[in-house]
Amino acid sequence: MSGHTENSITIDAPLDLVWDMTNDIEKWPQLFTEYASLEVLSRDGDTTSFRLTMHPDDNGKVWSWVSERTVNRAERTVRARRVETGPFAHMDIRWDYTETPEGTRMDWVQDFAMKPDAPVDDSWMTENINRNSVTQMALIRDKIEKVARERQSASVPR
Repeated sequence: MSGHTENSITIDAPLDLVWDMTNDIEKWPQLFTEYASLEVLSRDGDTTSFRLTMHPDDNGKVWSWVSERTVNRAERTVRARRVETGPFAHMDIRWDYTETPEGTRMDWVQDFAMKPDAPVDDSWMTENINRNSVTQMALIRDKIEKVARERQSASVPR
């Protein structure tokens, strides 16, 4: 068995702004509420390796792992995978961006499997990721839409 999640949100902002803000990974600790820090380990063309560290969980445990992320602006996609998998046997993530009349649709698709000795199983993690993705996507939407409104009002002649 393995886990699979699909979550999406439409952001009332231009694609370039959504792309730029969500792919500026050094600023992820300000964009996502769950990340305490991000350290870029290497860059090779469109691929970046980095360490993400989360805020302590309810039990005080701090989770950290290394991921690799490859952006393809022309196709409006991002592919990522955990290099240090921790409790996951594997974790692969795809981000897709689509322009719509309402703004920019951002989709996150995650395919994963938990290791047999992980503290939780695939179904628990699926529910957790679905719940958390909805929360984080809404926070990201709100932050990006605020920037879009500020930029729009700054460009309006007075």
